[in-house]
Amino acid sequence: MKSLHTREIELGDGGKTDLRTQFAALCYRIKDDKLQFCIVTSRRSKRWIVPKGWPMHGETPMDAAATEAFEEAGVRGKIYPRPIGVFSYYKVRSQDELPCMAVVYPLKVKKILKRWPEDRERERKWVSRKKAAQMVDDPELSVIIQTFNPDLV
Repeated sequence: MKSLHTREIELGDGGKTDLRTQFAALCYRIKDDKLQFCIVTSRRSKRWIVPKGWPMHGETPMDAAATEAFEEAGVRGKIYPRPIGVFSYYKVRSQDELPCMAVVYPLKVKKILKRWPEDRERERKWVSRKKAAQMVDDPELSVIIQTFNPDLV
């Protein structure tokens, strides 16, 4: 189990913070009675992550998470309205780091597409809970994966 030692997020000088919110999808399926998670590589660093992105005009947070799952991982399914966790991280952009918080929604995958919008930019992989928790860099996301119970969504 990864430790929860993380870098603190700086929130600025008390005025408007630089902290940004993203919406993420924890994409899962049950195959041969085993729980599996869909993880993808990030565009630049090729780290293993879950699909996530910025709020979208006219979409609820859960719908934005489902859109990211389609665009980044090429999966569609049932998105659940109740978030299962939050994790924080720094998004590296050119020469600066932007503090971010990702709200995670579970998505039960019903369809896996052969082609999807970002299939040439990302790798997609289906892995066990243990493997997914080890492969993602974010310790808080690792805990969300380790403790996720599909029977409770």
